[in-house]
Amino acid sequence: MGWIQTYTGRRIDPLDPDPEALVIEDVAHALSQLCRFNGHCRAFYSVAEHSVRVARAGAAEHALWGLMHDASEAYLADVPRPLKRRLPDYEVVEERFMRVVAARFGLAWPMPDAVKHADTVLLATEARDLMGTDASTWGIAVAPLSEVIAPWSALEAELTFLAAWDTLSRSSRACC
Repeated sequence: MGWIQTYTGRRIDPLDPDPEALVIEDVAHALSQLCRFNGHCRAFYSVAEHSVRVARAGAAEHALWGLMHDASEAYLADVPRPLKRRLPDYEVVEERFMRVVAARFGLAWPMPDAVKHADTVLLATEARDLMGTDASTWGIAVAPLSEVIAPWSALEAELTFLAAWDTLSRSSRACC
């Protein structure tokens, strides 16, 4: 079997995804079920919630990219950074998948550096609020957000992700 079945019943080949088979409902649902930090946080905190928070933390013109920046993880899983850096083949697969995500969901490739910065700010905030540590111990030199993260349920994360998608994709289509 060279494919995975998604929440909505689609078949996705993780190594050669059909862009038309990718749907936002699968992305939102799968990311809402994935826990950040490989599950090693104080409370369940989903990749979907993280993505919504990245979208909100960055520049408005990159909010849609912020929301979708981890979309490949809906199909490939959330691999911790230290491991990902030692798996060059995984990074190739992930980038290929993200190119398909970008094309499918109308995002200009490559991901803007501003989104990567917002992701790092969220990582610093998550270190403080979900891991009980200062991000500087992880080698992260950006300040966390002043807002404290109180994690959402998986269902709340999924619904909030879908609402953000609806708002951001509609405004993106209206302006471009």
